[in-house]
Amino acid sequence: MATKGNKKRRQFSLEEKMKVVEAVDSGKRKGDVAKEFGITPSTLSTFLKDRARFEEKVREASVGPQRKRMRNALYDDIDKAVFAWFQEIHAKNILVTGSVIRKKALNLANMLGYDNFQASVGWLNRFRDRHGIALKAVCREDSGRLMNSLGIDKVNEWHAGEIIKLIADYSPDDIFNADETGVFFQLLPQHTLVAKGDHCRGGKKARQRLTALFCCNASGTEKMRPLIVGRSANPRCLKNVHSLPCDYRANQWAWMTQDLFNEWLMQVDARMKRAERRILLLIDNCSAHNMLPHLERIQVGYLPSNCTAVLQPLNLGIIHTVKVLYRGHFLKQILLKLNSSEDQEKVDIRQAIDMIAAAWWSVKQSTVVRCWQKAGIIPVELTESDTEAAASEPDIAIEKLWHSVAIATCVPNEINFQDFVTADDDLIISQELLDTEVIQDMRAGENTDEAGSEDDGEASLPQQPKITLTEAISSVQKLRRFLSTCVGVPDAIFGQLNGIDEYLMRRVTQTPVDSKITDFLQTK
Repeated sequence: MATKGNKKRRQFSLEEKMKVVEAVDSGKRKGDVAKEFGITPSTLSTFLKDRARFEEKVREASVGPQRKRMRNALYDDIDKAVFAWFQEIHAKNILVTGSVIRKKALNLANMLGYDNFQASVGWLNRFRDRHGIALKAVCREDSGRLMNSLGIDKVNEWHAGEIIKLIADYSPDDIFNADETGVFFQLLPQHTLVAKGDHCRGGKKARQRLTALFCCNASGTEKMRPLIVGRSANPRCLKNVHSLPCDYRANQWAWMTQDLFNEWLMQVDARMKRAERRILLLIDNCSAHNMLPHLERIQVGYLPSNCTAVLQPLNLGIIHTVKVLYRGHFLKQILLKLNSSEDQEKVDIRQAIDMIAAAWWSVKQSTVVRCWQKAGIIPVELTESDTEAAASEPDIAIEKLWHSVAIATCVPNEINFQDFVTADDDLIISQELLDTEVIQDMRAGENTDEAGSEDDGEASLPQQPKITLTEAISSVQKLRRFLSTCVGVPDAIFGQLNGIDEYLMRRVTQTPVDSKITDFLQTK
């Protein structure tokens, strides 16, 4: 007869424990949850008591979700350093083998001062188990090459399997894609060839670049507020500026980092919680995306390695359209300066932010939907002619503007508008860690988001005077008079002007001033 002592003790993985905790959080009775998962009430109480520890492990991604024990490694600091390096390498889709990991572990151990550490096969196996790592051969992504047969197979497999499961419970309104791009925001047309192919890992050009994060849904009905990352935390051009058409953050390289991306994710998650929505967010596996926080309302799906050039909707024309429109706004500014005989000043960060945001909000719903269809994530409904028309629409008018500016500024004949648009496509958008930085971060928690100084990149730009409420109202009145002299002004323009006028007049009643209200209404 079997004795009670022969009963094998069941162990639960971190993933299973979190499912138990989430079941209790959903409102189910504890007794029902215990029966559902086949555990005793005391075991359930233990899980709930340790939930903070479980969530911390998930947030730090320090253990694989299938791990059943959370015991730390003997050389815990070596383990953390190697795992940080591995995440960086994995995000770049670089070939990683067991022997490569063992050699890197020995190198990092020496840097940490461990002479007796041996990166044995047993250590490697335990390291893999602790972090849920399955070693697979992957290669560096090159979007400029045609997909080889392996890449095509991977795309087809994803379309036929994983993506169907991911989107099954979501409508197109609740399926989002987020991605970053770099922008040389002060790039002049005549300097296009100098900037083309520049990765901008530092130096003076770091002051002339921004990183922009965009996010939109598959139906094209919702484009989230952009996140712009610059180098200067407090640029002079943003002094006294309290409202921007985007979120602005800064670090010393103007790159996207894990902390900035996670902060953005948490803000989106909070908005979805307030709206009682659940969304699916598709992202690539760049280094800024590989250590995510615990999210309640966002399910994150990673696009397959080496395939984002053909599977990521934002990379299939949406970001390109934003850059086309941004360069168009930039060319208009140049042309206005030329026509008014004013000195050609550099664009400052505030102007760049305004133009990037204006370009983003101007991307049409049809363009967004077309790119999601091209990625194969939603059904194709447009005809081929419609697709071509949508793709070329913003380019036609801006091409004419380009020719005018190119002639006036003596742009070399070998440079065309597409060269100008794509000049910053190779910019690095996320942080790359060196071995020394891995050790520094692990030892001292070094703050890699440290921003540049207040005046970085703006020494030559004059500070703009603050515009008063009276001047703003006067400008609206002047604009109204100007439009009245034009022919064929759309009603929508007058409607937008009325909205601005109403907003300013509300500010008049809300702003404590010594002068009379009639002072605001006088026309200069």
